Amino acid sequence: MKFLYIFILFAFTAFFSNAQNVVTLSGKVLDSDGNTVESAHVRNMSNNTGVISEREGIYFLKIPSNKNALIQVSCIGYKAKSFTVNSSKDSIWNYNIILEFDVSDIGEVFVIGELSPESNMMKIEAKHIELNPDISGNLESLIKTLPGVSSNSELSSQYSVRGGNFDENLVYVNDIEIYRPLLIRSGQQEGLSFLNSDMVSSIAFSSGGFESRFGDKMSSVLDIRYNKPIEFSGGISLSLLGGTAQLEDISKNGKFTYNSGFRYKTSQYVLNSLETKGDYNPNFYDFQTYLTYKVSKSIDIDLLGYYSSNSYQFTPTNRETSFGTIDEALNLTIYYDGNEIDRFETYLGAFTTNFNPNENLTFKLIFSGYQSTEEETYDIKGQYYLNELDNTIGSDTYGDSIMNIGVGTFLNHARNYLTATVYSVSFKGGYYSRNNKLRWGAQYNYEQIDDYVNQWEMIDSAGFSLPYNGESIDLNESARAINKIQSNRITAYIQNTYNKTFINNSEFNVNLGLRANYWDFNDEFIITPRLSMSYQPAWKKKMLFRLASGFYYQPPFYKEMRNPEGSLNQDIKSQKSIHFVLGSDYIFQAWNRPFKLTTELYYKYFKDLIPYKVDNVQLEYSAQNMAKGYAYGIDFKINGEFVQGIESWASLSLMQTKEDIDGDSYYNSDKELVEPGYYPRPTDQLLNFSLYFQDYLPMNPSYRMTLSLHYGSRLPFSSPVEDRYDQVFRMKPYKRVDLGFTKVLISKEKTFENAKWLNSFEEMWLSLEIFNLLDINNTISYMWIKTVNNQAGNASQYAVPNYLTSRRINVKFTMKF
Repeated sequence: MKFLYIFILFAFTAFFSNAQNVVTLSGKVLDSDGNTVESAHVRNMSNNTGVISEREGIYFLKIPSNKNALIQVSCIGYKAKSFTVNSSKDSIWNYNIILEFDVSDIGEVFVIGELSPESNMMKIEAKHIELNPDISGNLESLIKTLPGVSSNSELSSQYSVRGGNFDENLVYVNDIEIYRPLLIRSGQQEGLSFLNSDMVSSIAFSSGGFESRFGDKMSSVLDIRYNKPIEFSGGISLSLLGGTAQLEDISKNGKFTYNSGFRYKTSQYVLNSLETKGDYNPNFYDFQTYLTYKVSKSIDIDLLGYYSSNSYQFTPTNRETSFGTIDEALNLTIYYDGNEIDRFETYLGAFTTNFNPNENLTFKLIFSGYQSTEEETYDIKGQYYLNELDNTIGSDTYGDSIMNIGVGTFLNHARNYLTATVYSVSFKGGYYSRNNKLRWGAQYNYEQIDDYVNQWEMIDSAGFSLPYNGESIDLNESARAINKIQSNRITAYIQNTYNKTFINNSEFNVNLGLRANYWDFNDEFIITPRLSMSYQPAWKKKMLFRLASGFYYQPPFYKEMRNPEGSLNQDIKSQKSIHFVLGSDYIFQAWNRPFKLTTELYYKYFKDLIPYKVDNVQLEYSAQNMAKGYAYGIDFKINGEFVQGIESWASLSLMQTKEDIDGDSYYNSDKELVEPGYYPRPTDQLLNFSLYFQDYLPMNPSYRMTLSLHYGSRLPFSSPVEDRYDQVFRMKPYKRVDLGFTKVLISKEKTFENAKWLNSFEEMWLSLEIFNLLDINNTISYMWIKTVNNQAGNASQYAVPNYLTSRRINVKFTMKF
């Protein structure tokens, strides 16, 4: 099947080699100082097609031959430019576009009415992050509103895509792959993600069927570009949850730029709304800087530096949770002793050299180093009382405890220490011609993991140690191991994008690529072809059709090869998937405003899966390639100006994902042999709906409103002590609404005569945010409470929900200069 992709490419190349009445307008987008401009939107207004300039400012745009074509170019920070070009009169090769700086008025750039036939990446405007009401404050909160993306925790930046888990998503910043901490168990510990939204210039996201130049994971890719400044600017933001500061500038000769940001976050205010009371002391901060220097016209260098320190200290005191059903209302009360201290420290440095010998050729050499030092230590004792409540309506004791059905003590202990180090060197290149974009690259990684695991849980119920067998005292859970890994990983890719425009102005694009990956830990070598095509017919209705397929194999990093007892599987192999994606974009007008409807239908086949269980945001793998599976569904997104002048969108996803463990079976209560077959994966969520909506007062646009709404249907779960992976229960749906109100105090258009010092500020606004507006108790996981044998001689087990945060109000002040 892999060779079929190569055959298809040759077939299409031969078929579409006929003459055409279109030509390619190409060149670079430059500023007035001769520097290249990345992420500029270059549009052919005759058919509303457009492209986005590459990192080196390069663009290729199809226009009709021997006819006038109206071209519009726009980019944040520059004045929009429109011009007419005719291929019979003008030189269309090396047609450089010069944009002028726009210091006084940096407006919004709308790309709703634009089709991007060359890529299946979804573009997101960075400006939406600033006003999005979200507890985490992370850029990923905006990704969670996209189709195919789901998350059931507002405290975490992690998300799953089309049935995949958190570890199956690629994240890049300026071509540098970003890693996540490995010991994170809950959103309370997580703190700040790597991505600093104040420094971002462009965001692109794909939920499947992405190109070969992106790495070896099975679900999605998030590609971030940090801003290369064109003038001095900055910003400060303060709220009840912390603050941020960002500065950027360019030297007088235009050769040196810097973009730096500092963030501090404390989630103590929202964590105090959890049902477990105590002394929460979370402190998270980081510093990032992005430096660039133009050595010559063809050579420039970049430096990306990052340091973060996430500290989480917690001393619990008590917890009281009411749960159950109308027929069986229960209450759990726990009194705690002990504390938890976690530390996560991360360093990253990347040095990049860019070499552009001519208009068509580009090279890039990247050296990077990453290290994460993680410590998870706790000793927590809990004495619990499980009571049945009076559920008789009208009773004098309604809601009171009427019977104790369980009492006991648990003791949780952990001394877990992990250090992950990755050094890498990569080389990338590209050759751009009229109808082809050829890209290639290779990367070498040296990876070292030092992991010390020592954790256990002891449960005593009514004087009996659980699990109870009458002969010995056993721990309920335990894991002890010392693991040290040193390995080498080599990856390479090559891909080409071919573009063809026909006589009737319809356009066809095909991208074919190959990836190769070798890891010496398990001596595994894999090759994965990928293919994507798009076709834009010359219809009055603006439509674009896309088809993508490919092999997406994910070699283990570390977590996948460690079993629940802490030992490693030396024979672990890659998890494998094949994607089939069929999609379309439809641009239309409603209320005389532009809208885009995006639809994608997909099917993913999996084999050599490593089954896992989810507890909060912690993934516990079986460390064995012993399952096959599938995922299929359909995603919808409609975005546009629901309110004139500002963009909003809604996303709807329907999905099912299941897996089957090879040769698994068990005996039921009647001692009958049962072979489960296919069962729901932990991410099997039938329905997911998200809404990002903006509005303002028509008579006073300085008053704005932003609403973020999420609904996710019931996720499967099962007891963590069961050896079986087939899920048997479903948790409650995730429902959440966050609302933000903003008053713009200073804008670019407003000047002050009596207080001229305020004119130095470009923008200033005050926001009131209401988190969890409807005050819904959402469940993130379950605490499993055990009791000894009841009168029937059976041990009982109760799933007590761990609720997320309740309603909170936040005040945020932001100013930009």
